[in-house]
Amino acid sequence: MKKISYLLLCCLAVSCTKTIDPGADATRATDAANAAASNSVVATQEGSYETVPNELLIQFKDNASDAQRSQAFNAIGASVLEHIHTNAMKKGGRKTGLFLVHANLNALEAIGKLKGNAFIEYAEPNYVYQHAATSSDPYFTNGSLWGMGSGFGSGAATAWANNKTGSGTVYIGIIDEGVMYNHEDITGNFATNPYETAGNGVDDDGNGYVDDVYGWDFANNDNSIFDGTSDDHGTHVAGTIGARANTKGVVGVNWNVSMLSAKFLGSRGGTTANAIKAVDYFTDLKNKGLNIVATNNSWGGGGFSQALQDAIERANQAGILFVAAAGNSTTDIEKSPSFPAAYPNDNIIAVAALTSTGALASYSNYGATKVDIGAPGSGIWSTVPVSSKGKILSSYASYNGTSMATPHVTGACALYASVNTGASAAQIKSAILSSAVATSSLSGKVLTGGRLNVAGF
Repeated sequence: MKKISYLLLCCLAVSCTKTIDPGADATRATDAANAAASNSVVATQEGSYETVPNELLIQFKDNASDAQRSQAFNAIGASVLEHIHTNAMKKGGRKTGLFLVHANLNALEAIGKLKGNAFIEYAEPNYVYQHAATSSDPYFTNGSLWGMGSGFGSGAATAWANNKTGSGTVYIGIIDEGVMYNHEDITGNFATNPYETAGNGVDDDGNGYVDDVYGWDFANNDNSIFDGTSDDHGTHVAGTIGARANTKGVVGVNWNVSMLSAKFLGSRGGTTANAIKAVDYFTDLKNKGLNIVATNNSWGGGGFSQALQDAIERANQAGILFVAAAGNSTTDIEKSPSFPAAYPNDNIIAVAALTSTGALASYSNYGATKVDIGAPGSGIWSTVPVSSKGKILSSYASYNGTSMATPHVTGACALYASVNTGASAAQIKSAILSSAVATSSLSGKVLTGGRLNVAGF
């Protein structure tokens, strides 16, 4: 896995690692509910979490006037960088969106000055999130894709043998780096936004993003969701969810699926502000009628963010599962929660990583009630881009991490939905957790005490 010395986005989690090096990641926590319960300014702890210097996210109450907002900005010497008011927020009844501001004070000082302001629901730092990956086909026939088989794998091969291979009518959102959508093993299973007309320079679907054909790059604010070999992590995730059965390279949990990208992790990670927009991007598409079953979230870190939890809840209300990496810091998240997997939203499935011997991976976070299930996460071969003689080519690599375990579960969500048309998010989550196979290494470590099993889907 690559070591990254800086933290990404709002948090500082790492959900995947290359073969040797684990990173830090994200999970779920109960004190999130306590923080969310306050209707005054929430001063989120910065602690050791990396934040974007001097930046805050401020949520005003809907009855705040322009003059009252200006007064708050002036109190901290703030300039507005962005007013985030997504379609998903509007549909959820939010009359006033989030304001991303730059203050002339550090984040905690600015939050302190805003305490007691009756027109602010909360203010919080703009955290930085991170993922991590490391590198060690055809890979299934030679036994390299242990995560798809029986033993301590996901049991996907058994489902395939029973003619359960997925469906292109099921959509999955990948919130991560970008994805090499023309990779030889992914092309065909990477979808296009049916509400957008390619190349006409018009925001056809009215979501604020022009020509978002394959999704949107929130890190660079453009429609190019693949920017080269730096998008290896997102491409690796996509391959585990839905690499095609085409005699090349690897194969995903689903041979048929439709994937879209919301890239928010760039060369220096991603911010809370962009994570929120990425989550809402898929919520808006679901609200338009697209059959988005789940998003894959192999990233995390940082402190509690009410704004991000709110975005995840909007996805929950729309019926989208939020599958999240438990994290790679060998932490009991009952005692030391991390996010976003630690948020209490009902649509979250938090995933720990297993090795091919059935052991809880040495790097994996765990939590008896806050991590839901284990899945294959070590020595996972999947799709990546490589550079050769100035060209970007399709290739494959083995990565370790809860980042790698998470897309096995996301793929399982898609596979179940393909067989059980119309199943709700709650029904899909229940099916996945109730079918977990008891595994001794996970007893008392995850909610189910077991590992992913899609053999009976």
